Amino acid sequence: MNKVKNYILFLFLFSITICGQSQNIISENLKEAPVDGGLKMDDYWVWGSSVIKGEDGKYHMYASRWSSYLPFHPGWMIDSEIVHAVSNTPEGPYQFQDVALGARGAQYWDGRSCHNPKIVKHHDTYILYYMGSTHPFEEVTKENVSEFDLLSKWCITARWRKRIGVATSKSPNGPWKRLNAPILEVKPNSYYSFLTSNPSPLIKEDGSVVLLFKGRSYKEDGISNSDMSIGVATAPSYNGKYTVVGDEPLFSMERFGEVEDPHLWSDDNGFHMVAKDQRGAITGGKGDGLLAHSKDGINWVVDESPRAYTKMVKWDNGKTIKQGQLERPFVFVEDGKPTHIFFATMNGPGGFSNGTKTWNMVIPLQ
Repeated sequence: MNKVKNYILFLFLFSITICGQSQNIISENLKEAPVDGGLKMDDYWVWGSSVIKGEDGKYHMYASRWSSYLPFHPGWMIDSEIVHAVSNTPEGPYQFQDVALGARGAQYWDGRSCHNPKIVKHHDTYILYYMGSTHPFEEVTKENVSEFDLLSKWCITARWRKRIGVATSKSPNGPWKRLNAPILEVKPNSYYSFLTSNPSPLIKEDGSVVLLFKGRSYKEDGISNSDMSIGVATAPSYNGKYTVVGDEPLFSMERFGEVEDPHLWSDDNGFHMVAKDQRGAITGGKGDGLLAHSKDGINWVVDESPRAYTKMVKWDNGKTIKQGQLERPFVFVEDGKPTHIFFATMNGPGGFSNGTKTWNMVIPLQ
């Protein structure tokens, strides 16, 4: 009888830890968000952070920023740069240190915009994944900004030229060595024929890489682009050849639902993903966070309890506020355990054109 009971207990624990993922590892552990945490910058839109602990014991954040005289969207397409900020604690506040990746000339694939950073480390090398783009036109200034919108020449060109790249350094303080070509190009007649963007890497112990990314394809008119899809690529090393796995995306309008901003991490139970549920098809809430899990980083299953978070944030000043936008989730892992989740956020009632301030916030996890 004891053998039967032990076997039943084993099956129960196995189903929870490996198969079911019935306990939500984010939503059930959210604490209060520090009002003074994260990163804020005057005169800039600030977005999308990624954090790593350096050998100096400090926490190094890499984030996107662009001039506030530009509209938030699509200003990032043509003016974003990746900045480096530092804090003594994961919560912050983070203090600006330097520009890690900035403009370097229209002739480079990433010469006009560097955006959506993700930082990882392998052995003694820091690896900064990001999206880059360029265009051949004059700069957008305060004098001609009235001509700038999604249908302007700047945006039409910068959007379809979005690609994924990497930069490396032996120190979190730089200097950073960039590649002169993207690591993940587009492919004709694929779900990423139009652009590749929003990289989320995980480097395994053997140095090989699993890379989640966002793709869009050209529609049949050859001009407009599709809804978002999430795909996966692999490489034997961070500086090796990246190969997209299969011909179908992991997530799309036709499979599970449209999601954006995937972030990938791993623990003893396998791979985990948190992402923004763009239309609410998975979580039931438009823009809420979803959780999925995988044994190999290639084949993914939506968690049994998939909603990781909502836009309702409880702050440490006693206020609970529905954020205008809550995007770019990043789970910080220390000593093998998720300890904090970072977001890009915006004030206002919702919608990129309705906010007046953005910043990178953080919520500690229990």
